[in-house]
Amino acid sequence: MVKTLNTPYNSLKSQSKDTTAKNQLQNIFQYLSKHVATATMVSIETGVPQKNICRYKKNLENRGLLKEIEKKECKVTGFKAWYITTNPELFKVTNQLNLF
Repeated sequence: MVKTLNTPYNSLKSQSKDTTAKNQLQNIFQYLSKHVATATMVSIETGVPQKNICRYKKNLENRGLLKEIEKKECKVTGFKAWYITTNPELFKVTNQLNLF
């Protein structure tokens, strides 16, 4: 006789992914609230894969919780990259709408 679990494997796997994603997003958000860094720098400091950071970055940008501060040479890679933060005190206010 084969014993089966009440919960299918796929639903357990998806719950695990959701928990991991939530933890990664929280770690990134907290790190960027205290630091201004590139995605590569965040990846090194938090241990979250850079591809995931790019996805979370887009999500946070769309919600207005993350901003790109300036584009300059990354301290890790040496290539130009956006430095990002979730600290609202560092968000630049644009006057472009007031000009017209």
